[in-house]
Amino acid sequence: MSDNKGKPLNLKEEITYADGAVISKILLKKDTGNITLFSFDTGQGLSEHTSPFDAVVQVVEGEGAFIIDGAMQTVKEGEMIIMPANITHDVQAAEQPFKMLLTMIRSET
Repeated sequence: MSDNKGKPLNLKEEITYADGAVISKILLKKDTGNITLFSFDTGQGLSEHTSPFDAVVQVVEGEGAFIIDGAMQTVKEGEMIIMPANITHDVQAAEQPFKMLLTMIRSET
């Protein structure tokens, strides 16, 4: 987990790429939610899954393919997407490597 509270972070520089891999770095983890930075090498991704909570994803470098409930969306650097709770989704770096910031807030509603 990052120990940079109270300091500015350059999200593009905070995580690197690794050949043929997905890397994650937890920036903040609490009982109420977490913020995680990811890097995806080209061709890598997270397989289809669901989450019991909404998740906000901000692409900080490159562009990623997000398949949510069977519909593919391309999200580019500077854009964000909300992945709804309990809906299948997967994330792929289909055409190029990319980095994203995932914010998940745990809530009963």
